[in-house]
Amino acid sequence: MDYLTGSMTARDRTANVPPDVGDRVLPNSPFFGRLVRFAHEDPLPLAIRDLNLNVEKTYLQLLTDVLAVRNRLRRGLTSETIEDISRGVDTFIGVFAAGGYEYTVAMLAVLALGAAVVPMSTASSVEEVIYFVEKSRQVAILCATSSEPAACSVASRISANRNAELPCITIGSLFQSAPLLPHEITISSDRYLDDNSAGLVIFTSGTTGKPKGAVMRRGYIHDAALAVADSYRINSQDVLLHVLPVHHALGIGLMFFAFLYAGALIEFRSGSFDPEWMWERWRRGGLTFFAGVSTIYMRMKRYFEQKLAKLAPEAKYDYLQGVRNFKVLFCGAGALPHPIAAFWTDMRGGKRVLQRYGATEFGAVITIRLNDENTPDGSVGQVTPGVELKLSGGGDEGEILIKSSQMFSRYLDDQVATTNVHDENGFFKTGDIARREGKYYFILGRASLDIIKSGGYKISALEIEREVLALPYIEEVMVVAVEDEEYGQRVAALVSLRQDQGLQELKISRLRADLMERMAGYKMPTLLRVVEGELPKGSTGKVLKKTLGPLFFPTDWEQHCPPEGEKRGWIQAWYSQAKPKL
Repeated sequence: MDYLTGSMTARDRTANVPPDVGDRVLPNSPFFGRLVRFAHEDPLPLAIRDLNLNVEKTYLQLLTDVLAVRNRLRRGLTSETIEDISRGVDTFIGVFAAGGYEYTVAMLAVLALGAAVVPMSTASSVEEVIYFVEKSRQVAILCATSSEPAACSVASRISANRNAELPCITIGSLFQSAPLLPHEITISSDRYLDDNSAGLVIFTSGTTGKPKGAVMRRGYIHDAALAVADSYRINSQDVLLHVLPVHHALGIGLMFFAFLYAGALIEFRSGSFDPEWMWERWRRGGLTFFAGVSTIYMRMKRYFEQKLAKLAPEAKYDYLQGVRNFKVLFCGAGALPHPIAAFWTDMRGGKRVLQRYGATEFGAVITIRLNDENTPDGSVGQVTPGVELKLSGGGDEGEILIKSSQMFSRYLDDQVATTNVHDENGFFKTGDIARREGKYYFILGRASLDIIKSGGYKISALEIEREVLALPYIEEVMVVAVEDEEYGQRVAALVSLRQDQGLQELKISRLRADLMERMAGYKMPTLLRVVEGELPKGSTGKVLKKTLGPLFFPTDWEQHCPPEGEKRGWIQAWYSQAKPKL
């Protein structure tokens, strides 16, 4: 502070010199400073390998294309918008692209402009994309070449509604044929970009209403990236295989910014998941990191058991070696069920798949630490450094309450929701229930979905799912609460059966008998449905309990219950007519 003038900037040299801007000047920020240094290395390191576009790009070529797209974007904006950005007014620009090189260039181009980036899924409907654009008041859309028709359609409709043009710019059309020389790319000598301004908007899944836009501060981009890189010792020799959506927190916070910040190589393959392709890619090697969701690990386990396990030992060895060559396998967006986790631990010679607990609004706050062999089975690990976490009620079980430096700043245009999600002391109310044992945490589930109150007991749906999945004939399971007049709620299980076990049907009596030695009677399912194939899931691989619960177990469930052994349009006869044994 200048105590004579009262101005914070009066003593800063930038107040008295022309702005340091230009077509080859990147903003002054820790993130771009890192990328520029990587672009000066010899030999030039690869940044992106895009398997869909069949291209490999170095950090130097990446920054060259980032500047080209940034400069074109700047020319397409109004003078008022450019002035807002220069004054630090939060300004939002959309990126409509699947994971790959075009996505990477677009994300960095928006940040290089000084604006906030809003990644949007190419799997979204036109109406959903319009909602994202309007909710964040986007001033432009950058789109991948393959997504141009849909993006331009959205831009045209919004332009008509606003009576003002919404620029829609195709990313790939602006790529440069040759990179700039390293010394031609500089970092601005102006003041650092404000870390407290908006840098990124991630929309929530919208399972409890319209998706909310969580605004992440600009500092989150480099701070969270550094935290991940440090925690898992990511370096410039690492190669990440990225197959997850790039508009969710997992695909961005864990798997995108962190690996670029570390100078590593990201190998993208967007599109539908194919376990056969994945196993073949793993077998070829050259990868050190992979992050998936439980569905991916389940499908790869199933493919191995059905196909690869039958190979001759020498042929099977290459696949096993491919798995064991990874430094780290991550699982995000939900806990990895015990049988699946145990399978991968065995496949990796005792090294477990690392799990994390976090959310869009606050990143990862509980993690299994690298090389921590003492983490108990079923735990998601310890609190990450710098995070303040407590359980409601002050004991060893309760709702997880969070304060973290990487927390979101607000929900877009929803001050009420932003306020209501915090308690009186400023802790974020996660809605998730956990149990603490020493320094380790166990997630019991969502308070609204996974805690079942039956006959005076509080029961964790996730605990029951864990035990049901341990049965050899169960492929998948979802446990939910179903309202009951006498007991308050019943425990209901929706399951699919493994095809290689020869079990043609499953009755509630068989399931309960097999669970008898594994759990108390009051925890056992009293309602059961069996479905063929996989349970339906959302884009992040999570089973959509809020939707599937009422669908498979409606409020008038008693009217649908056939006598045990009879079929009436439901897949099997699965309901127990008896009340729970408490």
